[in-house]
Amino acid sequence: MPSYEIPLTPDAQRFSVTLSGTQYQLTVQWRNSEQGGWVLDLADMKGQAIIQGIPLVTGVNLLEQYDHLGFTDALWVQTTADPDAVPTFENLGIGSHLYWYVE
Repeated sequence: MPSYEIPLTPDAQRFSVTLSGTQYQLTVQWRNSEQGGWVLDLADMKGQAIIQGIPLVTGVNLLEQYDHLGFTDALWVQTTADPDAVPTFENLGIGSHLYWYVE
């Protein structure tokens, strides 16, 4: 299964990326609360929301629950030292990585 790492940094950020031939706008934000963490918003190139508030958790396809939107590929978070460790405020894009897997 080919993959592409979506480059991230441990900062709130908004950027455009092409995944499987489709352009998206991604917004990544840290929610500083007891049950918080990094979350991802996915929008089309016009800024129209497709999915908002996806928690960046490890060990699951983040898009699996959105099959009804036509996603056939996978969005996956993995941490280098411990593949199941949740991304922290400091390590997003450094020790924790976001991958697009083409199925």
